[in-house]
Amino acid sequence: MRNPLLPFAAIAIVAIIAMVSLSYFGVNQAQQAAEGPSVTEMNPEDLYAAKGCTGCHGGNLEGGVGPALTGVGERLSAEEITNIIVNGKGSMPAGLATAEEADVLATWLLEQ
Repeated sequence: MRNPLLPFAAIAIVAIIAMVSLSYFGVNQAQQAAEGPSVTEMNPEDLYAAKGCTGCHGGNLEGGVGPALTGVGERLSAEEITNIIVNGKGSMPAGLATAEEADVLATWLLEQ
């Protein structure tokens, strides 16, 4: 004779696997939402403002305490801009942005 509890046990096992899977994906999505957009998804203008660049270089890249950044791509390469953002130069301190953020900013500044 077949055990009458076998179908219930199979359903319970499937339900447990489904709950664990959904819990994992739910937690993963919650962590991603809490982190916000990745740096490469951010608008470079917003990143420029969020990192405080406007305080020295102006909201329109016109300069002020720091040099003007309009046309900076004509004077410096992307690597040089990234290096300055990450390591600082002159009165600009190091560590204001991560290397990934600096790459996004450098690419954007080349177009300005």
